[in-house]
Amino acid sequence: MQVSVETTSNIERRMTIGVPAQEIDQAVQKRLQETARTVKMNGFRPGKVPMRVVKRRFGDSVRQEIVGEVMRDNYIKALQEQDINPAGWPKFEPKTMEEGKDLEFVAIFEVLPEVELGDFSKISVEKPKAEIADKDVDTMIDNLRRQQATMKSVKRKSKNKDVVLIDFKGTVDGEEFEGGAAENHKLTLGSGQMIPGFEKGIVGGKAGEELEIEVTFPEDYQNEELAGKPAKFDIKIHEVQEPQLPELDAEFFKKFGIDAEDEATFREEVQKNMERELKQAVSNKVKNDVVEGLLESTELDVPTALVDQEIDRLRQDAVQRFGGQVDFQQLPKEIFEEQARRRVKTGLLFQEVVKQNDLKADPAKVDEKIQEIASTYEQPEEVVAHFNSSPEQKQQIESSVLEDAVVDLILDQAKVKEKKLKYEEAIQAGQQQR
Repeated sequence: MQVSVETTSNIERRMTIGVPAQEIDQAVQKRLQETARTVKMNGFRPGKVPMRVVKRRFGDSVRQEIVGEVMRDNYIKALQEQDINPAGWPKFEPKTMEEGKDLEFVAIFEVLPEVELGDFSKISVEKPKAEIADKDVDTMIDNLRRQQATMKSVKRKSKNKDVVLIDFKGTVDGEEFEGGAAENHKLTLGSGQMIPGFEKGIVGGKAGEELEIEVTFPEDYQNEELAGKPAKFDIKIHEVQEPQLPELDAEFFKKFGIDAEDEATFREEVQKNMERELKQAVSNKVKNDVVEGLLESTELDVPTALVDQEIDRLRQDAVQRFGGQVDFQQLPKEIFEEQARRRVKTGLLFQEVVKQNDLKADPAKVDEKIQEIASTYEQPEEVVAHFNSSPEQKQQIESSVLEDAVVDLILDQAKVKEKKLKYEEAIQAGQQQR
């Protein structure tokens, strides 16, 4: 086997491999002999078909099959000899395949890039600092009650947190636009579901009334044709519904997995959960800033094969979120490409930080994270046992802990500035992904 490797870009390689004709011909002959022993053809007894007939009938397909196997096997052998670590499966281009001639083919593939990390001290991180006030707990409990509320039709004027049943039709420059009309649409006033000004324009309206409101689409509206444009909406209110909030009793508490007999105990559990969410939101925001800083400070070519693999994972996740109602192939890969490229680049950078600093997942922190997850379940000991008995699940926790170690290492060198926020602002900051 003869091998030569050409570097065509920072991460692309062209490997030319030559295989002696004798190796191919012997493999083809052996496969044809095996075929002759088992093939069934009219006019011949099993195992008695002449080799010339077998070769005429199956020679081309067998040769093509053997060439494919030889290219694969010799490519893998060449990688080992050349000590090359590919980033994905190659594209094979046969150059000569004729019988009696040496096989020559080219394997085009990508390799993992060499990573040169940037200066961590130039990374800026904004860390939210927030406390949970009594009114935040009040708001959370109110939201939980509204999730379980029943609705009662009322004749009075509508107000925030009421649910209205409406028809609406919108126009821009006198023309209707896609998605600008609906019938019997349920809308919770003050929810922020519609564009700014829409819900406010309905507040004070009563069942049976028809309204005309004027609003302006936000400059960053997802539909660029509508962004920043004024619009008019004709609205008819069919019904105004007032939420009937449930009592704060043991039955209500159990709906949220809390075994409490009084409001004070329930309130304590709600606050504990909010504290966990706040901690996670702060962690998400800090990690996102670290990742953003890493991406901005490091030039890195990303292998297409790894991006394609990540796109497939994102598509599968999307299918699961849709409850399996959407065909995998119906989701264009282009809509996931930017996110996939970012994930792959982030993964390569984190791997390099781990490698250069010989980081390991601290077993104590792995156990601590498992305990933290388990504490949110009714039977925490069962959850702990599940993680400890499942190597795959535990490995995911170890990977998470290792990522935290990378973030902590970078934070020690980065410029970290605390920013005081309200609870809701901190939660939102942790949900935003740039």
